[in-house]
Amino acid sequence: MQTYTPPLRDMKFVLNELHDFSRLTKLDAFSSIDADLTETVLEEAGKFVTEVLLPLNAIGDREGCHLENGVVRTPAGFREAYAMFCEAGWSSVTGLPEYGGQGLPESIGMLISEMICSANLSFGLYPGLTNGAMTALRKYGSEELKSLYLPKMIDGTWSASMCLTESQCGTDLGLVRTRAVPADDGSWRLTGSKIFISAGEHDLTENIIHLVLARLPDAPKGIKGISLFLVPKFLLHDDGTIGTRNGVICTALEHKMGIKGSATCQLSFDDAKGWLVGQVHKGMQAMFAMMNNERLGVGIQGLGIAEVSYQSAVAYAKDRLQGRSLAGAKYPELPADPIIVHPDVRRMLMTMRVIAEGCRALGAWVAGELDIAEHSTNEQERRDAEDVVALMTPVVKALFTDLGSDAANLAVQTYGGHGYIVDHGVEQYVRDSRIAMIYEGTNGIQALDLVGRKLPAHMGRNLRGLFHPIANFIEEHKTSPVPGKMTENLERAFGALQLATGLIARRGMNDPEEAAAAATDYLRLTGLVAQAWLWARTVIIATPKADADGPDKAFYTAKLSSAQFFYDRILPDTAALYLKIKSGKASMMSLPEDGF
Repeated sequence: MQTYTPPLRDMKFVLNELHDFSRLTKLDAFSSIDADLTETVLEEAGKFVTEVLLPLNAIGDREGCHLENGVVRTPAGFREAYAMFCEAGWSSVTGLPEYGGQGLPESIGMLISEMICSANLSFGLYPGLTNGAMTALRKYGSEELKSLYLPKMIDGTWSASMCLTESQCGTDLGLVRTRAVPADDGSWRLTGSKIFISAGEHDLTENIIHLVLARLPDAPKGIKGISLFLVPKFLLHDDGTIGTRNGVICTALEHKMGIKGSATCQLSFDDAKGWLVGQVHKGMQAMFAMMNNERLGVGIQGLGIAEVSYQSAVAYAKDRLQGRSLAGAKYPELPADPIIVHPDVRRMLMTMRVIAEGCRALGAWVAGELDIAEHSTNEQERRDAEDVVALMTPVVKALFTDLGSDAANLAVQTYGGHGYIVDHGVEQYVRDSRIAMIYEGTNGIQALDLVGRKLPAHMGRNLRGLFHPIANFIEEHKTSPVPGKMTENLERAFGALQLATGLIARRGMNDPEEAAAAATDYLRLTGLVAQAWLWARTVIIATPKADADGPDKAFYTAKLSSAQFFYDRILPDTAALYLKIKSGKASMMSLPEDGF
């Protein structure tokens, strides 16, 4: 069965011990926020997702969405849950206070998002897409557009979608054909079709605000000729109330492998009225602000799936009786031992556990840097944080979703044949998690972004935000008994990352295909080394607390076990990744196309 309890204790550890949440409360934007408030918010969010969203997860998967006369009907219970979601204020948690938001840090928003994605990923896509659209509108929209649309988007009365993809263009947005022509009243008229539009049409909100990429008649070719437009489902009266229907309709729903409770739409724009967001031909700039927000959010989807997969597998492994322990019967009073006694089951459970805990630690670090980048008044501090976010965004998106899919598959394997049966619910996690590796830029594209854009940017400056703290940590703890041998192993893995970085830079200058061939392995290498650094820091924090008697002794002891498993069983992958990177492109590219 689908089993989930929000991991509030680990979230509290990551926020307050591993990453020092008080650093954020020193910023003017968060000066009224403290650890007690954030703990209360997370506890209430945990109650909401388990009581309201989790029971709807299997229902949404079973029923899916339905298109009826141009209107998309969401699964039973979704409308009521969304109304409760907004009424409780969850749509406005990280929204700007000047537009009615609560102004909490993205660090808190990330953890709330994780809980939502664990409980009901399909539901989470509706408010998640709105958050991404708000980022673009907040940064590039006119004051008139922001004051008109942001308050309703923040309180959840209106939602949003991102309309980028067309049948002939996904990654290569320079091929967009949707056209925008100027109107006499200062607005624009858009005509064209979009596909794969999450939350593009549904019955949860009274209006849907589409952010649409389109091309002007005289636009330059390629991405330099793309502009971004705000196109509402319903036009507004002068007083901001809902008016007539705009020229945008849902022509079909995609029939998908997973996330069936999320409406994935084909949209047709027929002389639809819209307004420019940002500057003409500069739509990619605004789009990337939106996409980067979404890419971090998609990474958290992978984390959410990993956590619920782990918890569901643990519950089953403790309950399922099968065979006897090879070390002798552990439960002689029972006809067989629960499968959790078996080493290979433990391997799977521990792998899922460290995936969830490691991704949470890394995600919270990046979210904290995003808060600093957005709100610090210190120019150097803000720039340094921006560099970290730029470097780690593709890593979070790709690594977390890869690992989340791995965890979902391990959960099915833990259940055995029962995992393959719909009734137990874990096969849904395999199907739901798979899309996260594809949308908002496939994970291969994330890897290319990392090696092609983020590494060479500013003469390699982005790397400092990751490399310098790891190097300083190694130097400081080289001879320390804690974390002991972990420091040596971290240094070895970090050395592989440094060598790989130099190798890709040298080869890539002469042959871009060499960098591309190494990209996916390099991204994972970067992510694993970053997690290793955070696990080593975790050990330093947990060791004295695990040795002391107290109510949290078991928690810190478990942290040490998780860290050791990561170093013993996961970090050695970095050596293999370096060897694959070092091998170059030859074996990938040597076979002629007609040989396939």
